[in-house]
Amino acid sequence: MNCVLDGHDFRNEVFTIVQIFFPNVRPIFTHEVSDEGLSIKTSIHKDEISACVMEDGNKKSEHKLKASKNNLKHIKNRLQIAVYTVLSDFTGIKSKWGILIGIRPAKILRNLMEKGLTQKEIYDYMKSVYLCSDEKIDLSIKVAEKEKAILSGNDGKDKSLYIGIPFCPTRCLYCSFTAYPIKKYESTTEPYLEALFKEMEYAKEYFAKSRLENIYIGGGTPTSLDEKSLEKLLYTIRTKFDFSYIKEFCVEAGRPDTINKEKLKLFKKYNVSRISVNPQTMNDKTLKLIGRRHSVSDFLNAYHLARGEGFDNINIDLILGLPGEDMEDVSYTFNEIEKLSPKSVTVHTLAIKRASRLKEELSSYNFVRMKEMEDFLHIASSSMERLHLEPYYMYRQKNMVGNFENVGYAEKGYEGVYNVQIMEEKQDILALGAGATTKYVNLDTNRIERAFNVKEPLEYINRIDEMIERKKRLEEILC
Repeated sequence: MNCVLDGHDFRNEVFTIVQIFFPNVRPIFTHEVSDEGLSIKTSIHKDEISACVMEDGNKKSEHKLKASKNNLKHIKNRLQIAVYTVLSDFTGIKSKWGILIGIRPAKILRNLMEKGLTQKEIYDYMKSVYLCSDEKIDLSIKVAEKEKAILSGNDGKDKSLYIGIPFCPTRCLYCSFTAYPIKKYESTTEPYLEALFKEMEYAKEYFAKSRLENIYIGGGTPTSLDEKSLEKLLYTIRTKFDFSYIKEFCVEAGRPDTINKEKLKLFKKYNVSRISVNPQTMNDKTLKLIGRRHSVSDFLNAYHLARGEGFDNINIDLILGLPGEDMEDVSYTFNEIEKLSPKSVTVHTLAIKRASRLKEELSSYNFVRMKEMEDFLHIASSSMERLHLEPYYMYRQKNMVGNFENVGYAEKGYEGVYNVQIMEEKQDILALGAGATTKYVNLDTNRIERAFNVKEPLEYINRIDEMIERKKRLEEILC
């Protein structure tokens, strides 16, 4: 595929729209139309913008627009609309999100609400600027209103803490997170925790000047640690930090094959308020294919065990679009989940991430198309309605199958507060551990600065002083 740029060099703007219709295709950017194959020609001359699709040198579709030549943002927006329009005509595909690529749709809606726009004005804006469907605007409004309530208490003093445990039993097919096989790194866990505790000393000083609102232990799979190491971690957290203002203490106990009664009792002992137990699907054939190394029965045992230990705030993660799954598989998954009457479910659309095995082995799998994914999402949202769970948080990623979204659903009072804070970037989130990213947020200027920790556990251990210094330097600059 050739993408011809005439009178401009807005490659990324063109590329992001092309990806909606031709995912996993890497176009060649040129300044000439090819007589062979598919060419997308985009032109900007004076105040006119045009895009056309040409196949083997023959024009198939063309769209022209006017745009203010003095407003760069407006020009880019009109260019993307032109490209979207001709590709939609050519392929017959219409994206429910239109040209909206950003990962935080609800944030746009919330900002419009804060500016005082009426609901009609919001609809008109989202349709004219992004070509969004009514369905996705409705979803975004629901999420934005939920988020607004959760974020209403933010005053600059409340902050959150993320603690990363980069170990897993196995690496899932679709995973791109910082996750290393626990068996291989078993001898590393103790020195890793010691380095983490050292980083916590800095965090203790940092939170002494503010209020710690949420703690989230993620990864990886934190429960891949054995009971002794897990208790050491939880004990250190409880002794180093003031829990007076804590709204949520969450542990990502994502892999059912790492959960047992002893670990759940430890969570209760140290007042963990929310956990995730994630099957991703309720089909054993898929679990085997994606490398989960646990069964549906293992998930059900872990879930009921957690319920038996007194946990009612248990999130369940599910992924739509896993290789080989069809409507029957997806319907079965949600029918089985409904039997559990969960209070929190996060529905993900499969994203083909650059650092995953799935990306490396792309040609080995068949993936559902946009219309099929739309049907899957309808099954999911209908199931959530029957469970009386409402959407409260949403985000999108690059290379999502069908260009859709991930949505968190919850019963009132069971929303994941940390999830909203990390997405909407309205408070500092200090992040500790390998692969963790700290965000410092200035609410007055809307400025966000990030400090990144190295990903590999041994490198993190050896460079822990440098990781701490990175945060200190950035904090000093912002102060």
